[in-house]
Amino acid sequence: MRVSVCCTAQAKKANSKEETAVMAEAVVDIDVGTQPFDLAFHPSASLVAVSLITGRLHLYEYGDGRQPERKWNVSAHSESCRAVRFTGDGRLLLTGSPDCSIVATDVETGQAVARLTGAHGAAINRIINATDWSIASGDDEGTIKVWDTRQNVCCSSFKAHDDFVADMEFVPDSMQLLGASGDGTLSICNIRRNRVDGKSQFAEDELLSVVMCKDGRKVVCGSQDGVLLLYSWGHMLDCSDRFIGHPNSVDALLKVDEDTLLTGSMDGIIRVVTILPNKMIGVIGEHAEYPIERLAFSHDRTTLGSASHDNTVKLWDVRYLQEGDDEASEGVDTKQQASLGENTGSQGNGQTDSTIISGDDSDDEMEAEGSRRRKKKGKQPALPSKGKSKFFEDL
Repeated sequence: MRVSVCCTAQAKKANSKEETAVMAEAVVDIDVGTQPFDLAFHPSASLVAVSLITGRLHLYEYGDGRQPERKWNVSAHSESCRAVRFTGDGRLLLTGSPDCSIVATDVETGQAVARLTGAHGAAINRIINATDWSIASGDDEGTIKVWDTRQNVCCSSFKAHDDFVADMEFVPDSMQLLGASGDGTLSICNIRRNRVDGKSQFAEDELLSVVMCKDGRKVVCGSQDGVLLLYSWGHMLDCSDRFIGHPNSVDALLKVDEDTLLTGSMDGIIRVVTILPNKMIGVIGEHAEYPIERLAFSHDRTTLGSASHDNTVKLWDVRYLQEGDDEASEGVDTKQQASLGENTGSQGNGQTDSTIISGDDSDDEMEAEGSRRRKKKGKQPALPSKGKSKFFEDL
């Protein structure tokens, strides 16, 4: 394992004669030896897990001013390990693979404690946390499944897309899942009613990442051609705005706050952008010219993790992002527009009366007025246990 630390004293010069600000206070490079597919931070401890193209799973312990220590390195799958997530209590790591299985690995020992073979009929491409007791998984043929880990069953299954599920976002207030797919569509899956509430029109290119912002009023998708597509909640048949500026595909999106996002692009640059107004603020850092696969925040949101095709996972000190908008803008790199992307700006598509994609039952809709979101009162109902597949089989 190779670890290198870049200090705050370093700065770069842009094409102009002015010196730019330091990109990040510190960065730690973890050489994992091969291409990482995904990374996940522990919900309460200073641990980060990395899944690799070889099917192996690494766990590292990191901390201020010291080199990350690899706790263990295990073979989780016979094929590549595309997705990894900690369970809500942090005791287990869940991984997904093209071998169609989901494996649970004990965080303390690194031992596989359970395995679900045939979890999907196709390669598993993405796993996300939903509630404290459920996860969602998406595969290469467009199927999304929700697993209830308390009752050990698949409680919902959606044939939401015709191509791979690239990314998902859970909407807790309405108990819905947003799915972005390689078929160029955005779906909304209703977990309560076990149905696909709707799907957007086909975009011009693949949708690779998705995040919700603006207090639930906007959904942002990163596309293959580098355009961020903005959808208005409740009117999502077509995008309402287009944010142009990334020269290459936007493979990863991460929300800083309701107005600010981080983008990971195929050109290897991690950018800070704002939504409505659509602006590129600066640059966190880069992985040379290698594509960025995934971005994630640590549990205290002071560390940003990025996984790239350069066989490294970088841990960035991004405490300044949590110190307010003014200080955040001082902490990021203010490179010229050429380094941020080309043709920065937005284009409205003229959509003013799009078809509502949400369910037709008003109880299942999440309505927003201004910057406030109307939340449903009462206790969340338990997920229906309709599936008969066991979540984990004892080894």
